[in-house]
Amino acid sequence: MKTRAVRLYGKKDLRLEEFDLPEIKDDEILVQVVSDSICMSTYKAAVLGTDHKRVPGDVAVNPIIIGHEMAGNIVRAGSKWKDQFKPGQKFSMQPALNYKGSMDSPGYSYRYCGGAATYIIMPQEVMELGCLLPYDGEDYFNASLAEPMSCIIGAFHASYHTSMGSYEHRMGIVEGGKLAILAGAGPMGLGAVDYALHCNRRPGMIVVTDVDEKRLKRAEAIFSVEEAKNAGIDLIFANTKDIADVPVYLREMTGGTGFDDVFVYAPVKPVVEQGDKILGRDGCLNFFAGPTDVNFSALTNFYNVHYNSTHIVGTTGGNTDDMIESLRLTEKKLINPAVMVTHIGGLDSAAEATLTLPDAPAGKKLIYTNIDMELTAIEDFAEKGRTNPHFAKLAEITERNKGLWCSEAENYLLEKWSK
Repeated sequence: MKTRAVRLYGKKDLRLEEFDLPEIKDDEILVQVVSDSICMSTYKAAVLGTDHKRVPGDVAVNPIIIGHEMAGNIVRAGSKWKDQFKPGQKFSMQPALNYKGSMDSPGYSYRYCGGAATYIIMPQEVMELGCLLPYDGEDYFNASLAEPMSCIIGAFHASYHTSMGSYEHRMGIVEGGKLAILAGAGPMGLGAVDYALHCNRRPGMIVVTDVDEKRLKRAEAIFSVEEAKNAGIDLIFANTKDIADVPVYLREMTGGTGFDDVFVYAPVKPVVEQGDKILGRDGCLNFFAGPTDVNFSALTNFYNVHYNSTHIVGTTGGNTDDMIESLRLTEKKLINPAVMVTHIGGLDSAAEATLTLPDAPAGKKLIYTNIDMELTAIEDFAEKGRTNPHFAKLAEITERNKGLWCSEAENYLLEKWSK
């Protein structure tokens, strides 16, 4: 079978190509990819090439398919899996395999398995580890976004707290406590707000900071302060750009006691240090943002570590349980991962969108692999709709949905956009 895919040959060398897939083995599964959202981790692999720990040393002659936030349909299962996976079944995938100690991962390491493609082959280890996950939702993009949402969910589960005189760690954020999400108006921060508002272990206060007023206004338009209040949560958005002393400003919101949980969503030294300074007793700082600088560091108040039991955790990615939680919450419409998405494109736009990801800061870029479409901001649909009726319709649909991508928009795109 022929497939069309974006393949990595070396540093910043991504190519959209059509080629033949081999016949699947008895322990493999052929799938059609429908959607794939672009992750900063894919950008890192694309610019580092073989210097990336997950990218094989022979990609120049055996290129790999990029992309790991994928969703699609089962096409054909090998004999080993035919009773478990059926043609037409929707799927999502957990790419963090860690199979037998290997760092190999779909989207980084496999010749025939990656999300930026029309058809791919799932290797047997994906199924053996339970990482090919059935999805019963009505759309595909939410299943793609289950992977980044799982990273957010995993971070919430990794935070921990103790009681005075006890060494037992209670995992998770403080229920009914005070939560700060710093640099939180970006895509992953918005996902964190959505999860914090709707998970089964909710805080009593959420403070979201950023220095970009446009991003904060979008966040306020998506998340109603009134709706949060009805759920027993005080939701506050704060632009800290012109605040002289950010830690004092934020601590005052807590009555001076500080925050139980602080999430840092940007690898910026002053932001990390702000997070440290606003921790209350037994406060947990979760450093979520992955830096590219191997020497990245920031100051920590060790007096508070010793006497106030403040502490730091960090996670990279989520596990399969986190991803299953994301899928189930999405299926029940308890969370809406679409809050992360700001751009839509076709497979022909995936390579450039990946290589320019840091230069075009916004939300998630969502790729539909079976169409060609230039990467387009949702907020630009109306303008493009002046000359393209499909964009006009997509603008109408998204405007009815708080400016967010949705199932109706996806269905229209997949049905009407020329392949």
